Amino acid sequence: MTPLLYIAVGIIVAIVLVSIRQINQYEVGLRFTMGRFTATLEPGWRLVIPIFQTYSKVDMRVKAVDVPDQNAITKDNVSVAVNAVIYYRVSSAEKAILEVENFYYAISQYAQTTMRNIVGEVTLDELLSGREAIANRIKEIVDAETDAWGLKVNNVELKDIKLPETMERTIAKQAEAEREKRAVIITSEGELAASQNIAMAADTLSKHAGALHLRTLQSMNDISSDQSNTIVFTIPLEIMQAFTGYMKKDQG
Repeated sequence: MTPLLYIAVGIIVAIVLVSIRQINQYEVGLRFTMGRFTATLEPGWRLVIPIFQTYSKVDMRVKAVDVPDQNAITKDNVSVAVNAVIYYRVSSAEKAILEVENFYYAISQYAQTTMRNIVGEVTLDELLSGREAIANRIKEIVDAETDAWGLKVNNVELKDIKLPETMERTIAKQAEAEREKRAVIITSEGELAASQNIAMAADTLSKHAGALHLRTLQSMNDISSDQSNTIVFTIPLEIMQAFTGYMKKDQG
């Protein structure tokens, strides 16, 4: 082989080595030839000829976008700060590169504006009690808009809802009042059940001759088990009057 042939082979080998690009398993590459999109590059080693061709890699894994605190006013005019996290992935690498300049930034900004709009459509009670439903509404809106960008929103989670200090104190007082209300209701229901049982017991004792005396003897037996207890007998006034009458008769 002539030296010129060696040089040509060496140049070709050098061009091939310089042209090798690695696409990882979790990535998809897009090859551009003289500025025009020409091919999708699957994972592995791929050739991209310098000067004439360029390429871009797109990560196809699920990504998490942290949506920072967004100040919004609810439907009932309460100022709140809400933050969230969005989980999404690239469904079409071609659209993600060709249809939007920076899809990372674009989905974050769109999620922020959507979250503020949704919070403004609900009351504070609906926001606090229906976080999952509100998160699903944000997901549906963002997913529908970003579909043209080749993105698929998997989930949206509201991380925190911050309220003004005065509103937090008001909600705490309301919760405390609600607990006290439940405690009073439970106590009254217990007293009602106890009074009904006592009334039933009294009715039963009144219907059976001698039942009240047996109950009295049982109570005396329970009390006398402890020597420190003192038993006081209550004698009906009629008995005392009858006894006094007999005493006067004997004296006469």
